[in-house]
Amino acid sequence: MNERNDIYYIDEVKNGNRNAFGVLVERYQDMVYGLAYKMMRNESTAEEIAQESFVKAFRSIHTFKGSSKFSTYLYSIVYNTAITELRKKKIHATPVERIEVEPEEEQGVHQEFFNLKAEERKKYLDLAMSKLSPEEQVMMTMFYYDEEPMDEIALVVGLSTSNVKVKIHRSRKKLFKELYVLLNQEIYSLL
Repeated sequence: MNERNDIYYIDEVKNGNRNAFGVLVERYQDMVYGLAYKMMRNESTAEEIAQESFVKAFRSIHTFKGSSKFSTYLYSIVYNTAITELRKKKIHATPVERIEVEPEEEQGVHQEFFNLKAEERKKYLDLAMSKLSPEEQVMMTMFYYDEEPMDEIALVVGLSTSNVKVKIHRSRKKLFKELYVLLNQEIYSLL
């Protein structure tokens, strides 16, 4: 079957073919749910956010101009829907402990981390990521896992590109500190 690009289906929806939106839903449902789950940390709430985001995207598709990728447009809808829900529920991430890490300790953590088996590295990385705020998790995920460029991330989160760079840098430092704490806790529990 000949796969058509997103613009084709968007134009179809704009021209009254409501069924064409189903292709976009199918194409992006995993991404939308994944982002919603990362931010909400709850399956049922993530499903609600995903569904609400697709409804919003459908209703506002006439405003999509194509100046960015459709995935970026959709990401921003999911992000903003989730942020609104988080604000309603007043969910806040636990702040990272204030830890000063010496350069030699940093090297040790890098060594410890990369000596772990792949599944153990993933476990610790997931644990450390869960300590970041939902906004930090989204930016880190988009940049490192989805390999989205900074300007696309800026469009999604509504910040300047330079601000996104700073936030990703700070988030990376927080993530490292969380890994430092987790790995040290693991080492001491073995003694």
